[in-house]
Amino acid sequence: MWDQTDPPRSAQEFLPTMYDLPSEDPEEPGLPDEFHLLQPQLLRETFCPSKFPENQVFIATDLDLYYDVHHPLWYKRPDWFAVVDVPRLYAQKELRLSYVVWQEGVNPFVVVEFISPGTEKEDLGRTLRDVSQPPTKWEVYERVLRVPYYLVFDRYTDQLRAFQLQGSSYAELEINQLRVWLNDIELGLGLWQGVYQGIERQWLRWYDASGNWVLTLAERERKQGERERRRAERLAAQLRALGVEPDFGDDEEG
Repeated sequence: MWDQTDPPRSAQEFLPTMYDLPSEDPEEPGLPDEFHLLQPQLLRETFCPSKFPENQVFIATDLDLYYDVHHPLWYKRPDWFAVVDVPRLYAQKELRLSYVVWQEGVNPFVVVEFISPGTEKEDLGRTLRDVSQPPTKWEVYERVLRVPYYLVFDRYTDQLRAFQLQGSSYAELEINQLRVWLNDIELGLGLWQGVYQGIERQWLRWYDASGNWVLTLAERERKQGERERRRAERLAAQLRALGVEPDFGDDEEG
């Protein structure tokens, strides 16, 4: 289908790009439930690895991940994954239609799958397949892409399991107090009981080296607003001490 030349070209030169490959599958029409919308948003908002600037981190939800140069049409669609040390935008300018590893040159660093009764066996590497069939998600993450960290979460039981690539295979990591630490990026993932988008439950959320939950966008805005309020109060107190009644422009115009 994609002919080589002599001398051979690199995969990046002759294999299809994200513009050539399908980004939608009519047999997989959208997200399975609301949890698959909200939980990835929380993971995205709180995934802030200190070693990498924001413009060198790519985060995706339910995006086609093309992984095999020998079978360019094969893909997986992780519930959530992150790539570090890669431009946030494709070719520094465009939003991605899919993630094509032979074009990007960087594999995902961490993948999170949300287990459901219909996907549990494949997500945990418990399925058998014919050699002519594409590999399972577990096989792709472990053997093809060699994703350093693979995490699975069952929202029905609130069970989190984490696997780290050690040598040629995944080894399960210990979950300590509902948390697991990913030392390579100095971030941890844990279960947080709280309210997100108006819904209270156990959520997956990233935490920092001090053990503090990374703030969501709304929490950052509230914190910034609180800082500005305290600053205004201090300034007002200083002005009053000088005999000046502060006026910050809040009065209605006549």
